[in-house]
Amino acid sequence: MPSATTTLPLDAAADRRRRILAIVGGSSGNLVEWYDFYVYSFCSLYFASSFFPSGDRTSQLLAAAGVFAAGFLVRPLGGWIFGRLADRRGRRFSMMASVLLMCGGSLMIALLPTHASVGLLAPVLLTVARLAQGLSVGGEYGTSATYMSEVAEPGHRGFYASFQYVTLIGGQLLAVLVIVILESMLTNEQMRAFGWRIPFVIGAAAAVVALFLRRALHETQSADAARRPEAGSLRALLRHPKPLLLVLGLTAGGSLSFYVFTTFMQKYLVNTAHFEARTVSATMAWVLLAFMVVQPVFGALSDRIGRRAMLLAFGGLGALMTVPLLSAIGRAASPLEAGLLVLAGLAVISCYTSISGVVKAELFPAQVRALGVGLPYAVANALFGGTAEYVGLWFKSVGAESGFFWYVTGFFLLALVTAWFMPETRVEGHLSREEREAAA
Repeated sequence: MPSATTTLPLDAAADRRRRILAIVGGSSGNLVEWYDFYVYSFCSLYFASSFFPSGDRTSQLLAAAGVFAAGFLVRPLGGWIFGRLADRRGRRFSMMASVLLMCGGSLMIALLPTHASVGLLAPVLLTVARLAQGLSVGGEYGTSATYMSEVAEPGHRGFYASFQYVTLIGGQLLAVLVIVILESMLTNEQMRAFGWRIPFVIGAAAAVVALFLRRALHETQSADAARRPEAGSLRALLRHPKPLLLVLGLTAGGSLSFYVFTTFMQKYLVNTAHFEARTVSATMAWVLLAFMVVQPVFGALSDRIGRRAMLLAFGGLGALMTVPLLSAIGRAASPLEAGLLVLAGLAVISCYTSISGVVKAELFPAQVRALGVGLPYAVANALFGGTAEYVGLWFKSVGAESGFFWYVTGFFLLALVTAWFMPETRVEGHLSREEREAAA
């Protein structure tokens, strides 16, 4: 089928409707994938003692965060497998396979026996399930970012592609809302006994629905690009060293900061600011809702001022704000104050998240685009984003929590330097070049 980036129907209104429906269909699966992945982090407050019974609360959370990080360590493998599939078999095929794998991982966690039943086998099985989810999400990001960037309307790619993080954050928000509802219906003892399993059952069922929705998507990878010998080839990808390094640098800073102000923030508000877990869940729910809503605004802004300017703002403002902002959050006197401070950090991070997918897709040609977006993203995400909780809790455990603030600041500076050396992909990127060639 012709590429959506190079063939436009004569009826512009019908073409726009087709693009919007494709964005909705692709992002629905994205939402389910990230819901399933984030549910683990939010539920770990309740199930950590069931799988890691020894030690105090911080050490239990540290062990649960270690398993959370393990899900990130296999992301590069998932990025390679599903990126290769997307470049050779098509974006739709890869997205269907990734959501099916996520369904299996979530169902497995929902049915796992605890340490009291099977001993050390319980955390081993939990790790296996997280590895399956990590493989799935490792492939999901690159493929869905590529698909949504290719199907987007020229001149408005930042706006359209921002819906990847709308649904990514939406999945996280949905996970929080499910926890909030369960917390209002069940006691703490019931949540620890069985309530934490319910969100994983919901996720597995939603993944089946997403699988059928993705079957209806049209393919954006052209047959010519898929048939090329270099399609999905790691060797061909290595011929683009600068884009690879750019994606690695941007993702290191972007992923770390994103997870610090979202998933890690749950533990930080409980362990350091000393709010109740239920209060934290409710606070993060409205914070994430606001964060989700502003993504298209920042994405549309990038269509006007450029991707590079947005990323320079992300790195520069992030480096200046991190230490004072995280210090203030730890001393917050009320949930409202804490929530507003977290939202201020997320506003800066939106300069990255809103265009994260499209700016990377614009750096690579079609035949290695999904692999080029997914693999370096997964590597940096595994090394720095996935370990954010673990590193933060480690600094807490050794009594040097403020050192973590400077650690995060260093990665904002890395993103700033990376953005300085990147081209303006809105104009000079491969997607725009393909459009101009098709028009000619």
